[in-house]
Amino acid sequence: MKKHIVAGILAHVDAGKTTLSEALLYRSGQIRRLGRVDHGDAFLDTDAMERARGITIFAEPAIIRSGDLTITLIDTPGHVDFSAETERVLAVLDYAILVVSGADGIQGHTETLWRLLRRYNVPTFIFVNKMDAPGADRAALLAQLRDRFSDGCVDFENGAPTRSMEDIAMLDESAMNEFLDSGAVADERLKAMISARSLFPVFFGSALAMEGIDGFLAGFERYTKEIEPGARFGARVYKVSHDEHGNRLTWLRVTGGEIKAKMVLDGDEKADQVRLYSGAKFTTVDALPAGSVCAVTGLTHSRPGQGLGDQCDADAPVLQPVLTYTLLPQGEDPHRCLTALRELDDEDPLLHVVWQERLQEIHVQLMGAVQLEIIQQIMRDRFNLNVGFGPGSILYKETIAHAVEGIGHFEPLRHYAEAHVLLEPGEPGSGLTFATSCSEDVLARNWQRLILTHFAEKEHLGVLIGVPITDMKLTLLTGRAHEKHTEGGDFRQATYRAIRQGLMTALVEGDFSRHDLFGEDAAEDAAAADAKTARTDASEPSDGSAFASAAARDPGWCRVLEPWYRFRLDIPQDMLGRAMSDIQRMSGTFDPPEMDGQYAVLAGVCPVSEMRDYAMDVNVYTHGTGHLGCVFDGYRPCHNAAEVIEQVGYDPGDDLENTPDSVFCAHGAGYTVKWYRVPDFMHLDRAYDAGQ
Repeated sequence: MKKHIVAGILAHVDAGKTTLSEALLYRSGQIRRLGRVDHGDAFLDTDAMERARGITIFAEPAIIRSGDLTITLIDTPGHVDFSAETERVLAVLDYAILVVSGADGIQGHTETLWRLLRRYNVPTFIFVNKMDAPGADRAALLAQLRDRFSDGCVDFENGAPTRSMEDIAMLDESAMNEFLDSGAVADERLKAMISARSLFPVFFGSALAMEGIDGFLAGFERYTKEIEPGARFGARVYKVSHDEHGNRLTWLRVTGGEIKAKMVLDGDEKADQVRLYSGAKFTTVDALPAGSVCAVTGLTHSRPGQGLGDQCDADAPVLQPVLTYTLLPQGEDPHRCLTALRELDDEDPLLHVVWQERLQEIHVQLMGAVQLEIIQQIMRDRFNLNVGFGPGSILYKETIAHAVEGIGHFEPLRHYAEAHVLLEPGEPGSGLTFATSCSEDVLARNWQRLILTHFAEKEHLGVLIGVPITDMKLTLLTGRAHEKHTEGGDFRQATYRAIRQGLMTALVEGDFSRHDLFGEDAAEDAAAADAKTARTDASEPSDGSAFASAAARDPGWCRVLEPWYRFRLDIPQDMLGRAMSDIQRMSGTFDPPEMDGQYAVLAGVCPVSEMRDYAMDVNVYTHGTGHLGCVFDGYRPCHNAAEVIEQVGYDPGDDLENTPDSVFCAHGAGYTVKWYRVPDFMHLDRAYDAGQ
């Protein structure tokens, strides 16, 4: 019975992942000669930068046929800086092939990949490569896999398990019942266990020497099963790129039905061409069935993770950039630079290219220095732009610690909208979520949907240091429209101002004095007999540094978050005291150390800002015998928030692009009301009791 499997191949950099791909292609007859990464002629390293650097940067597909099995194999980047590209692929895989270096064993990024495979629930085969390297110990490596990954890691020699069937049956209740009944576990049960991620076949060999390749192919063909596709069309986008002619390519996996050329896929956009790629070459086809991986032209708004047809969108990615860099145009036209970066941002949304109007700067979010070098080279090669980047800085975020109601009113002449938004703290790592509790009797459904769109369409900035907010739930409480004068843009303004006004309100829930917040004249203005004077003349903070200093002393309910690493440090036992002292000095915490022979293992969490360069320190003081592995572990409260707030010196009153103030109308003219006076002028009552 013929079957088609989509498999991704993943590994820590230099584990031999692309070499294994070459070996599988060669053994199955898809290529006539073996390419090598170090020779720059690997079949799946199709980009000139990949060949020059000897690393995989972009996820590329290849078609492998072996017996009755057809594999669409997607080779993913191994370097940690391009792990976001790898994560996007996981949502379209049937199976994964995780490559582990027999010379180095499980490395830091290998563990990151294992966590991602677990999160995306991808059945996994493990190939331990480079077993011909000196010191490669099969038994020790298998024990490490079971200790660090799962007891379900089982040696499959020549395509069949070497561990006793009784031991395998212990991993699964249904397998145990089958073993007790018949004395064996059938292939169908083993397939089910692999699919359920309770069994992980492990193969050993050397891809470069073509050892263990036949056994792996035989085992993969024997113990995989094709996923039953849906009858109706569905597809998931995993990548966006541009070909050498500038055509925008949307890469997707067809999950149901079939895809056809000229088929409408996204809104009113259709697939002009359907391309079936294998390496750098492609064929244009009229249609492809479910299970196929292809690239289509003609879509201009598609994005990685998007679901098409009956397929839902993928979850937000786990891996996020932790560094932000400022573009240095170096004489190039900034507008050309921004246009070029927008195209790259289209391909990789995590770049998150932002024009900072207040600073007149272009900011880019990146995973690390290698990705930065690649971006510079692409800018030079593709767009003929020689640009630089400033030193990377930590990518902070903001949240709140207590619920607060924000109010936004926008009423210049012949316009009208008012929105009340509840800002609530969310679970760590939840990002931003949106909801409405407003009755349709109060505000029509179409206006409510529009407000929810405005929640999501903009990057709302916090008021402590002016960085994006996260881990919050935004709920529309109530709102008001005018039968004649309300337009869509009115609610955009009211919504943005409501969120910002809520953040400012959260900020003052502390011991600020009115002088700290509003300048010397604010108290007098707020008490002025002439309300119009108070409405129009309340002064802004006159000194941003003074404002930042006050915010550092008491941020109210606002909080600065910073990225943290989860680390694993393997060092000689006699250096454990030094390492523990270093971690404490860097504001990190760790679990009780574990002893592994002459080495100690220290695991814990630490701020990225403190641990960025610590790997070099470890290498120096252990004379190259220590190893530090770090993985992004989400955002947590900033360990030195007061210092960061003062250093940034952000004044929310000066950020006119993100104003918290509202606009009201009287006597045929609009006028601005400062955010702290908005409750005195709003047209709707508060909808949230802060004391509840």
